[in-house]
Amino acid sequence: MPAGPAGAGRRHGRVLALTAVAAVLAAAPVTVSAEAAHTPPRTGFESSGGARWTGPAEERLLLAAVDRHGDRVSVERIGTTKQGRPLRLVRIGSRRPAALTVLLVCSQHGDEPAGREACLTTIRDLAFAEDRETRELLSRTEILFVPTANPDGRAADTRGNSDGADINRDHLALRTAEGRAIAAVVRDHRPEVIDDLHEYGATPPYYDKDLTVLWPRSLDADARVRDESELLAERHVRPAARDAGYDSGLYGVWTDPVTGSPVRQTAGDGQERILRNAAGIKHAVGLLVESRADPLTDAERADPALNARRRVRSQIVALRAVFAYVAQRRGEIGAATVRARTAGFTEGGPVYLGGADNEPAGSGGVLAHPPCGYRLTAAQFAGIGDELALHGVTSRPDGDGVYVPLAQSARKLVPILLDAKAAYHLTNGQADTAC
Repeated sequence: MPAGPAGAGRRHGRVLALTAVAAVLAAAPVTVSAEAAHTPPRTGFESSGGARWTGPAEERLLLAAVDRHGDRVSVERIGTTKQGRPLRLVRIGSRRPAALTVLLVCSQHGDEPAGREACLTTIRDLAFAEDRETRELLSRTEILFVPTANPDGRAADTRGNSDGADINRDHLALRTAEGRAIAAVVRDHRPEVIDDLHEYGATPPYYDKDLTVLWPRSLDADARVRDESELLAERHVRPAARDAGYDSGLYGVWTDPVTGSPVRQTAGDGQERILRNAAGIKHAVGLLVESRADPLTDAERADPALNARRRVRSQIVALRAVFAYVAQRRGEIGAATVRARTAGFTEGGPVYLGGADNEPAGSGGVLAHPPCGYRLTAAQFAGIGDELALHGVTSRPDGDGVYVPLAQSARKLVPILLDAKAAYHLTNGQADTAC
């Protein structure tokens, strides 16, 4: 934050804005009966005024209530964790083929609960909404939620799942039940927009924004999709955050507190196994949103519930900005994602095994002339065939093995999974260069 009286005034104004937001949340009406057919249920977080996070039984009751409310919502089980907890998908809105699909993945890291609370609240609000604007959005959009993407980690308040695995580093290998469930949703529903909700710890004064955002930086994300993703982050979510009284920045980028110029980058690269980048490579407009978890003010340090409410509210603001973006740029989003999905059948060009949109890949990180495809032995395919299928990668029998062509929608994903030079490849495929 800027030093001196002007900076102090801005900080004071922002604290007043945040306090006002917290007061609105605290004053929300109390539901008499969550079982009443037309009475919106409340989360455990809301009922406690932010003093505790919503428990699994409370989540189950809330989702059952919205599922019963009408045909606008459906809830289905898409997997089971190692400890036996359900992984659920909530579908809200239009099922028409022409509908644009948005996927919200909530709290992959179990010790980052604010995104999950924002998703649960938003599910309820969308399910019971009667206003014209929301009804119009839902008439042309299907909104998917994985409301608790890491149930075992949430129960233990740990970043990883019950095996200690970081789910957000498993979107290539798909070794976790959680990662596999998310991949299946992306494959089967083909969302045009994917929003990944997280939290982060600040490092004042260089990295202490209320909300940080980022788009897919992988160079293998189609440029048109990446441009839409950056526009979503910079022209929609960040301005909405500022309008709501929150300051915002880029995830992983430290800035000078006086000039606002970048100082260093500590995260937010083009690593393909992270959902933000995997989304772009799979032709979806991608967004990462991170709310600041540690206390912002002395009042938040004294009252953890105030801190929790601010974190959740900032995530809700970001979600609403995503919905506004979808409503405003539906045509542009559809055009960008359709072109990206079909380009792999007809377009050539390099495949990148490193780098990012702000970092050159280097000579060793580029397949300037990618092969026509990769041959796998029967044993190799037996080991990774399920993962290829979950990624939506197509293959065909080839003698005693399998051939995976590059000429497919997942063209740039294939070398990432099968080329020996790729950092997180699943197996060493035999490159076919006889094009």
